Amino acid sequence: MLEKIDLDKKLSKKESKAVIEELSKRLSYLQRACKTEQIPITIVFEGFGASGKGTMINQLIQPLDPRGFMVYSIQRHTAEEVRRPYLCRFFSKLPAKGRITLFDRSWYRRVLNDRIDKITTKEELECAFDDINNFEKLLTDDGMVIIKFFLYITKKEQKKRFEKLMKSKETAWRVKARDLRQNKHYKEYLEMNNEMLENTDTMYAPWSIIEAMDFQYAQVKIMKNVVARLEEELLKRKEIAKAQNQVTRIGNTEVVKATYPNEVESIEEVRTHVLEGIDLSKDIRKKDYKKKLQKLEEKLALLHSDMRRKKVPVILVFEGWDAAGKGGAIKRLTRNLDPRGYEVNPISAPGDIERAHHYLWRFYNTFPRAGHLAIYDRSWYGRVLVERVEGFCSEEEWKRAYHEINEMEEHLSNFGAVIIKFWLHIDKEEQERRFKARQTNPEKSWKITKEDWRNREKWDEYVRAADEMFVKTSTTYAPWVVVEGNSKEYARIKVLETVAEALEKYLS
Repeated sequence: MLEKIDLDKKLSKKESKAVIEELSKRLSYLQRACKTEQIPITIVFEGFGASGKGTMINQLIQPLDPRGFMVYSIQRHTAEEVRRPYLCRFFSKLPAKGRITLFDRSWYRRVLNDRIDKITTKEELECAFDDINNFEKLLTDDGMVIIKFFLYITKKEQKKRFEKLMKSKETAWRVKARDLRQNKHYKEYLEMNNEMLENTDTMYAPWSIIEAMDFQYAQVKIMKNVVARLEEELLKRKEIAKAQNQVTRIGNTEVVKATYPNEVESIEEVRTHVLEGIDLSKDIRKKDYKKKLQKLEEKLALLHSDMRRKKVPVILVFEGWDAAGKGGAIKRLTRNLDPRGYEVNPISAPGDIERAHHYLWRFYNTFPRAGHLAIYDRSWYGRVLVERVEGFCSEEEWKRAYHEINEMEEHLSNFGAVIIKFWLHIDKEEQERRFKARQTNPEKSWKITKEDWRNREKWDEYVRAADEMFVKTSTTYAPWVVVEGNSKEYARIKVLETVAEALEKYLS
């Protein structure tokens, strides 16, 4: 691909000046328009060393309001970053709605710089392209604009630029030994770049190849691409909004209103039932419960220590009905564990900052590093449960979430994480008994709210949502375990036994 690119493209300073002045005005306006429409924008710069990525980023941001963008230069991962799933450090840097993030190198390090430096293993490379494509589709499906530039120069030009940098004390530090090594093995690096471009050039996040031999030409082409892409996105949203009669006017300005209709999936006559077949009569004698609980807590303490020693990350998800016993099960699970090696994440409704990002953004910031345990009291499954039933997201969004969640969990599994997801199940009558018991207990009355009582009215809708969730997101690498919870003691033992068996199997 790259070998066929004509690198002789040039523009004089005089020719480029007038064009850049006009493009700068347009880009400044487009930043404001995208902010109004709450469009997040990510611009990625990749390419050969000394091809001018930093210079191009600096020129591109000149017309922009600095309060509306961030620039990140991605270097080799730190010791802390390498202990977490690869995409975590990039997810945390993604822009909120209406903002712009520019990356000087990005998640492509894994298949480029890290690959040529022998940091990326063969096993990691096998799934890296899929991870990258899934990551970018996840973001663009949620409304993010991703613009990717690859800056291309010849081997001879790269060497000349390196030599120029090394002649000055002020710039010599910018040329590293690995840069010179890449120039020496330019052909090999060229092949890797070709492979990367071929595998990640998609309809939703296409690459733009920038002939970077001439500064003026490269600058103009980059600005033209950004302006064209943002204009295209604004026009598309305007047309969609008009089709949905959602365009209003404020003065002479048209404003697109984003809506999240309360859509509930129509009840199908034939569907897969899961919860209907759960035997909630299962119980355990108190005498047996105490013995088993003590043994399991001691076993889990040893397994937790072994897990930390072997640097195995573990993720436990707890979902289920209100008052089903999630908190009690988590308390028994962690009672004998070293608190330095686990964290419990209670998940509530997202705040303003979290709603300004992709719904998975806040969870990527909490995933455990190698050797640690992360426990979630409710989780990302809120997207296909409460957000679906209560109409906090559109039908298209929650239907898309099944695939997005599976891909995210597969990425975590590829990192080496053990993932177990529990649904604590009780019947409607048992829930009512527990609600009433909480109301009459001064120490527990804070746990029950009007919202809990109101949610009971939608019990059947939650059952349908949970059944579909089990069918579409229970995988070999992240299975669902339905826990019979009418007996709190039985439920706690089943949770502890399930975790112990999974860790024993993985660590053996």
